[in-house]
Amino acid sequence: MDLGIKGRKAIVCAASRGLGKACATALAREGCLVFINARGEAALKEAAAEIERARGARVSPVVADINTETGRSTLVAGCPDADILVNNNAGPPPGKLADWDHAAWLGALEANMLASALLIRAMLPGMQARKFGRIVNITSAMVKSPGPEMGLSTAARTGLTALAKSVSRTCAADNVMINNLLPYRIDTDRQRFFARRMMQQKGISMEEARAEIAWMGTPEEFADTRAFLCSAQAGFISQNLQIDGGSYAGVI
Repeated sequence: MDLGIKGRKAIVCAASRGLGKACATALAREGCLVFINARGEAALKEAAAEIERARGARVSPVVADINTETGRSTLVAGCPDADILVNNNAGPPPGKLADWDHAAWLGALEANMLASALLIRAMLPGMQARKFGRIVNITSAMVKSPGPEMGLSTAARTGLTALAKSVSRTCAADNVMINNLLPYRIDTDRQRFFARRMMQQKGISMEEARAEIAWMGTPEEFADTRAFLCSAQAGFISQNLQIDGGSYAGVI
């Protein structure tokens, strides 16, 4: 299927590896002009070169820390007229309420709510004026089914989810759609972090830990779903979509 976004400009945050890199690769495949972001210059440039070799598409790396106002301004200046914005950022480590002091809460809110909110604020007016925009926030399945050790991440990401819902009602008529993708058990570095943590807690091998997780999706499967949500055909979709292989136990 032709997704109708060839030549569109796309910003993908935290794209030097993992889900962000997979999303950037999928958009490059569709002919987008992709601007990828991360804090580490060497890894980011390597990712850009790898995507260009694989897809024959132009990929522009923008080194910036989106948790800061300076970093966000640098990213926006690199592509001020983006048609597509993929918000993504690393989540805080698991823990319990007693572990999370004031600084931990501020860090989680900056990274997993405010960074995305302020990038939406920066890019939305131009999208509305051009009558095309696709904003996809990569959040977490924990938004719908919070785990006891993931409260810090869940609280921040749920705040972003609520903001996205409220803003989506103001821009849908301008063909600017906002969606949230809720991944779980996708085979990335973060999933491997949890497997190693399980190894230490239970005294088991990596193979046993991964077997307990049972099944995992691939970054490419996740990215293809997200690419469709950025398509011309996705002009009437605005929702929280779980990418979890059916692991969510609820009905709604």
